[in-house]
Amino acid sequence: MNVALRRPMTLDEFLAWKRRQELRYEFDGIRPVAMTGGTVEHSEIATNVVEALRRRLQGRPCRAFRGDLKIMVAGRVRYPDATVTCSPVPRGTDVIPEPVVVFEVLSASTAVTDRVERNEEYRLTPSIRCCVMLEQTRRAATVFAGAGDDWAGHVLTGDAVLAMPEVGVDLPLAEVYAGIEFASDDPPPEDG
Repeated sequence: MNVALRRPMTLDEFLAWKRRQELRYEFDGIRPVAMTGGTVEHSEIATNVVEALRRRLQGRPCRAFRGDLKIMVAGRVRYPDATVTCSPVPRGTDVIPEPVVVFEVLSASTAVTDRVERNEEYRLTPSIRCCVMLEQTRRAATVFAGAGDDWAGHVLTGDAVLAMPEVGVDLPLAEVYAGIEFASDDPPPEDG
């Protein structure tokens, strides 16, 4: 749901407006955009990511957060499904400072926005060094990372391991997708 506006909002106007709202809204650079709910698979994948990252990052300076905290990217406000930062996070804040790795679990309704707009916003944010887009319908991830002056992507599938040298951890896709059954996982019908 988009909020009807007479003129585009500034980021500061959005932040002041957002403080008075009960629901979560992102800011697309022009107007507030209401955040909608996801599927069970979306929630399980995002939870698996955060739990796996927290275990691996324990005792290190980097921390993983779930998608209820916002990040500021290219003059916009976004709520990635999971975020890793290696900067101190002030108590009581609702903004993750200097995100290093962001995760988006792709949904049919947001996949184009995630793959194009958000990906570009993440690329333009100096602290973000890696963006991981996770599919819901199969065990697959598209990983974007800085490669010199370029932002290059590559696809991981099946039992691949997601290497994140940006934060010094590896994450097996099998762990990201633990507990998720896909249509192709259904046993074949019995003859007879």
